Amino acid sequence: MSKKLILIITVVAIFSLFAMPAAAQSPTCADEYTVQAADWLSKLSDRYFGSIYAYPAIVDATNLMAQSDDTFTKIVNPDEIEVGQKLCIPDKAVAEDYLNPKVGDKQLVEFWTTDNEAERVAVYEAVAQKYMAANPNVEVRIIPIEEGGISQRMTIAVAANRTPDIVRMGIERVAAFSADGILDEDAAEAVINSIGMDDFRTGPLNMVVDPATGKHAAVPYDGWIQAIWYRQDEFNKLGLDAPTSWDSIKAACEAIPGNDGFLYGITLGTDPAQNYDQQVFEQFAISNNAWPFDENGNVTFNTPEMIETLRYYASLQDCATPGPQYWRGAREAYEYDQAAMLFYSTYIMDDLVDGSGLEGGGKVELPTPDLAARTGFAPLIEGPSGNKASYGQLVTLGILKGADPAAQDVVKFFLTEGYQDVLGLAPFGKVPVLKSAVDGWKNSSEYFANYDPTTLEQIANGYDSMQRWLFRPDYDATERAVIGDIEGRLLVPQVISAITLEGSMTPEEGAAFLQDQVEQLLAERQAQ
Repeated sequence: MSKKLILIITVVAIFSLFAMPAAAQSPTCADEYTVQAADWLSKLSDRYFGSIYAYPAIVDATNLMAQSDDTFTKIVNPDEIEVGQKLCIPDKAVAEDYLNPKVGDKQLVEFWTTDNEAERVAVYEAVAQKYMAANPNVEVRIIPIEEGGISQRMTIAVAANRTPDIVRMGIERVAAFSADGILDEDAAEAVINSIGMDDFRTGPLNMVVDPATGKHAAVPYDGWIQAIWYRQDEFNKLGLDAPTSWDSIKAACEAIPGNDGFLYGITLGTDPAQNYDQQVFEQFAISNNAWPFDENGNVTFNTPEMIETLRYYASLQDCATPGPQYWRGAREAYEYDQAAMLFYSTYIMDDLVDGSGLEGGGKVELPTPDLAARTGFAPLIEGPSGNKASYGQLVTLGILKGADPAAQDVVKFFLTEGYQDVLGLAPFGKVPVLKSAVDGWKNSSEYFANYDPTTLEQIANGYDSMQRWLFRPDYDATERAVIGDIEGRLLVPQVISAITLEGSMTPEEGAAFLQDQVEQLLAERQAQ
């Protein structure tokens, strides 16, 4: 692609950041077009609409159609469309709305959300409508965006001086946006205080603190918790303690195989091509105070704590499901009563009632119909030195600098009057960060009735100790970028596989390999 073409597309991409007009929300096509060689979106926009700048209308219309018609393919990167790909060309009036958005005399609040499926966007818009009914001087525009492209879109928005007012984003984005100076931390502080800081879980609040200012850079919103899901009935029968520590996990893993048809104690992440391995390993590592960097920014993969964690993880494989395993195998081994423990997020809750979807189609037929009721939930792991850790994901609402003053009130509304509506979209993966919202959340899904009330309470409390390498507050943007590189290059899964399955590395050799690789990554990042 020529530099001129890249420049055209980049300039045009600025316009994709603007609010999606209401007319574009319904997936209708004035025409359908099949991509030919030498096509690009701005060229097609000029052909159909007389302007290269209306190409986001094609992107959004195509993506909306792709949600209900599999002959369309979602456009994730506007720079990349494939020959033969079918596009939805909307009516010219829709394109005009992109070029000339109108709000009259109202205050406009643009709200980017990564909850971008059609049914989820509809709920966000319904909440926005409730707010606008009570505040007729404000127009709230919900703009669905792709999670993977949020950083790129924000960079372009900043360059065009057209940033949104509010953005829903994972916690991993907060540090970078805060370091770029584009988040209004005073606005986030104001929202948190207006709701009541005591109502927020401590863990989520700590995770959004900007270490440079001591202020909250964004407002915590929802998230999910990882835990060991285990056969509590079998643990009780064998007199085993809940798997909440290194010792109790190892004891249960060794005791269960051979009892009541169970073949294995646990399923671990051991597939070198899957980050599930790191997701599981990282929780053990943090519980042993093993981190990728120390407080001075030195790489610390060859510490005694990291080596000890690698050795312990490998020892569990002696009583674990064999072969390369990742989340799918772990889930199915548990559902089929083959293994009595697995690591999984709260998204598994409906699967333990209905059976999960199989890769080849259909669902797992659960041999234990009341599996959910027999399942315990252990989010915390205590390491040998007494450190405790849980793992999960936090989603936040960020308020951008220069946002309309009404943005603070809109964020508060989405955390109060509209909160249960949003949580109800996916109750298993949207655990509330507000203590006052827990009771309503517990009643948001019929599946929750299959679980012991204690389990729901443990899930709600899971944020209090949630940590991840990426979210350590004192890590700077470079260190967090390196952690992203570690995940992207699957370094930890490769080492785990080499130690646990292949036997080609010892824990000491694995730690040394990681130390060398991460030092190189850090040097590369620092040289940029």
